[in-house]
Amino acid sequence: MTVQIREILDYLPHRYPFLLVDRVLELDPEAGRIVALKNVTINEEFFVGHLPGNPVMPGVLIVEALAQAAGVLVLYKMHLPGRLAYFAAADGVRFRRPVVPGDQLRLEVQLEWIRGRLVRVQGRATVDGQVAAEGTLTFSLSEEGNRPR
Repeated sequence: MTVQIREILDYLPHRYPFLLVDRVLELDPEAGRIVALKNVTINEEFFVGHLPGNPVMPGVLIVEALAQAAGVLVLYKMHLPGRLAYFAAADGVRFRRPVVPGDQLRLEVQLEWIRGRLVRVQGRATVDGQVAAEGTLTFSLSEEGNRPR
């Protein structure tokens, strides 16, 4: 199933300039898998100061894009719109290639496990089939009603 931006906004509290998921191509809650896209444009605010003359998307924002895709997956799977998924850990994260304006990040996330309020996923961000970043991400889900309005 695909998910358009209006539905993504139901599951993520992030807004411009920090919303890093533009579209969900595949969402399979039964298999615990999501594939999403982030279109990287020269208009991104972080390019103003991140290596002027040689703009590169900060690695931490690539990981954040994976985390946001994971948030959509987990909150959709668990039927928890309005809740938050807080980063608890990022393990074994590796950056394999730079991400530059004009690239389209393909964000692939596979659920490993859910234990109470803790969630662990494997994430991989690719550009044109090449791995840009990958690693294991762990989240803690908020208690009900903790999402700012």
